[in-house]
Amino acid sequence: MNPTSLDPITIRQASEKDLPALLRLYGQLGMDDGQVLDPVTAGMIMRRMDRYPDYHIFLAERDGETVGTFALLVMDNLGHCGAPSAVIEDVVVDQRFRGQGIGHGMMDFACRLCRDKGCYKMTLSSNQHRNSAHHFYESLGFRRHGYSYYVELPVGAV
Repeated sequence: MNPTSLDPITIRQASEKDLPALLRLYGQLGMDDGQVLDPVTAGMIMRRMDRYPDYHIFLAERDGETVGTFALLVMDNLGHCGAPSAVIEDVVVDQRFRGQGIGHGMMDFACRLCRDKGCYKMTLSSNQHRNSAHHFYESLGFRRHGYSYYVELPVGAV
């Protein structure tokens, strides 16, 4: 049976055993010249991320197969009357399953989670050349705002 947009997805927190599937998805993003971390380094980083109080990688699964992922960091604030904010990173839907509602389901899950945690906003960044992703995020109610700045830092040892 071919999956359709009507087939349900399950979203759960990723664990170290999910690293092969995560690394496969990250390789589809087209960033870092298609390179991904080796499993040992990825495991070390994931264990370090697990020590953050509210930073999680989530997996979307359909019929037991990993079809998408995103990371979500909820940060406490002293401003905004103490309301936390959230940052979504590394959103990927497996290229074989794009256009089937998986990204929508993942972002809906993230939005509900952030509302439940009292976040006053949820942000994400997207590569400036990923026009289809921009259209997708805007269709979900995300708005472009202000300016985003970055500075590239030399990559150090992990």
